[in-house]
Amino acid sequence: MQVNSLGLTEQQPENNVQRIVLEMLGLTLSADARARAIQLPAWNEALGLPRPWDQQWSLRMQQVLAYESDLLEYPDIFAGSQVMDAKVRELTLAAQVELDDVLALGGAFAAIDELKSRLVASQAERVVRIESGEQVVVGVNRFTETTESPLTSGTSLATILTVDPDVERELVDDVGKWRANRDDVVVRAALDELARVAAGTSAEDNIMVPTIALAKAGGTTGEWASVLREVFGEYRAPTGVRTGVGSRGDVFAALVERSRAVHDKRGTPPKLLVAKPGLDGHSNGAEQIAVAARDAGFEVVYQGIRLSPEEIVVAARDEDVDIVGISILSGSHLALVPRVLEGLAEAGVDAKVVVGGIVPDEDAVHLRELGVAAVYTPKDFSLSSIMSDLLALVED
Repeated sequence: MQVNSLGLTEQQPENNVQRIVLEMLGLTLSADARARAIQLPAWNEALGLPRPWDQQWSLRMQQVLAYESDLLEYPDIFAGSQVMDAKVRELTLAAQVELDDVLALGGAFAAIDELKSRLVASQAERVVRIESGEQVVVGVNRFTETTESPLTSGTSLATILTVDPDVERELVDDVGKWRANRDDVVVRAALDELARVAAGTSAEDNIMVPTIALAKAGGTTGEWASVLREVFGEYRAPTGVRTGVGSRGDVFAALVERSRAVHDKRGTPPKLLVAKPGLDGHSNGAEQIAVAARDAGFEVVYQGIRLSPEEIVVAARDEDVDIVGISILSGSHLALVPRVLEGLAEAGVDAKVVVGGIVPDEDAVHLRELGVAAVYTPKDFSLSSIMSDLLALVED
């Protein structure tokens, strides 16, 4: 069981420790429903890439529960509880309703677009509740006063918010040395066999056999994936960003009026490209920006995750957008954003660029010097404020 990390916050991230512990208890209190294994996020996962020490902290949480408490020694402490029995019945019935709905849609594979859209809409409604204050998040929309934390002050976050260039170079060098010391003839033969089996139609064409052979020969994950892309193409998952929430109150109503004014002035609505470059697969933030922008009157282009800078430039050019919003949560903003900026300039695309993600203050300054119009981090959770800023860029 992986404990949910959606509720972790950049603001007062020390609060994430108790959030993680409470969720861990929810997975362990009932012996009859106890998880066989638990994966806990790190306290600073909302900030960036956890360090070994941060991961150790999460591991120690489990070990303290296992070895310093007697919780795991008891039979189910909820046995015979009318309250828990009623809750189980409620959850069971609700789960059956959801399952019946999915089956009515033709099953999970047939319904993946619909299910993804519902997920995005559900998250959008959650964001609206947080922004309005209906759903309390401690340290974000209530109890925001704080003293300086020794966990996040000074230079303690440097290794979380950015990718160390030395580490990147070491990894690239390691791959180079690995390839230099292997038998390229054997690797090539393994890759050819993988391609043959992948393209085959026989029941005996088991793709795992050449995959294992390639691994033993010294092939890399990238080489393996490249062969499969050549055979099968590349799957682009549905984004789920089809419609907006539609009911965000007076502030968004005012944003819609501003968007209409832009449309009336020039004949087209303000247009935003939401782009996620690199291998970062955390799409929730980008999706919520896309949904909120539609609710604010923008025309939105969002093609999903893991796009190259070159693909982003082509989309910005072909869609003739006003703003390119780049979402990066992997710490690679200094490597990828400049490539997008250079590509836009070379393609003659006159669009403003904004960046959102885990970006240290000094990196934000550097990005603005390169031409980025605005930088947003998780602290900027007010979507109405962000939309107002983006409209101002178009109105100018």
